[in-house]
Amino acid sequence: MNILHLDENHPLLINQLNALGHSNFEDYTSSREEIMEIIHKYDGFIIRSRFKIDAEFLSKATQLKFIGRVGAGLENIDIEYAVKQGIQLISAPEGNRNAVGEHALGMLLSLLNKLNKADNEVRKGLWLREANRGVELDGQTVGIIGYGNMGKAFAKKLRGFDVNVLCYDLKENVSDENATQVSLKELQEQATVLSLHTPQTPLTLNMINKDFIEKFYHDFWFINTARGKSVVTQDLVEALKSGKILGAGLDVLEYEKSSFENLFQDGHLPEAFQYLIEAKNVLLTPHVAGWTKESKEKLSQTIVDKFKIYFH
Repeated sequence: MNILHLDENHPLLINQLNALGHSNFEDYTSSREEIMEIIHKYDGFIIRSRFKIDAEFLSKATQLKFIGRVGAGLENIDIEYAVKQGIQLISAPEGNRNAVGEHALGMLLSLLNKLNKADNEVRKGLWLREANRGVELDGQTVGIIGYGNMGKAFAKKLRGFDVNVLCYDLKENVSDENATQVSLKELQEQATVLSLHTPQTPLTLNMINKDFIEKFYHDFWFINTARGKSVVTQDLVEALKSGKILGAGLDVLEYEKSSFENLFQDGHLPEAFQYLIEAKNVLLTPHVAGWTKESKEKLSQTIVDKFKIYFH
């Protein structure tokens, strides 16, 4: 096969595909329109999130047999159109699930113990012990929405703590030794921590909104390492101001560009984001929960391994 690589990944990806006898071509700079002019020459391409792969793009890919997405989700691809065209879609949620689980746990522990706030104060010469008294994770009820690769990885990381772990998922019978599946209503009634691990779909867009938040019986801590557009940021800010949400760890933001590479095309900072920047009970990272040295290799290896299943 002739395979076009549209994003740079771990070198093992190209090296192993070369070893399997395929021809690999790299183009990390051409525009979407320029790629559309040449995509008919290729049997497959591998991408992260550089641009949207919609029906218009795929209609030009007349020889296409597969798309490899070096990441967990496929929201930048028109899945329905690709399937109709008989194109095999390959993603790699297994590759960075451990990294996401560790990052979510790290964010949660940092929020509960005010680590970033305390660190910032000590650097300024402030020694405020009582103001930085933490909250223990033991005794909390952790609610996980989305119990696939990422949700399960996070639940596994919680095994060393004396916590009650609940999960909600559209699929039935996803409970395991690390979490008990419940209805969304039950999760909202019991959870004191909420961690989001859902893909971006029409069902999850703007899911975490004012109405959703108000249905929680307890005030709660919120972690989002999934997709930023699942959260209505203004509603999150109002919940932080009221104390309904005790603190938030956000690796993803509503304002991210679809490529996940930048914020704010025009450089304008929305008022809600300005609040998040200044809030001492908010922890922000730049969509790096699954972005470790180890996951870079695992993601590429997962794509190769799945490619072998379908085409060798």
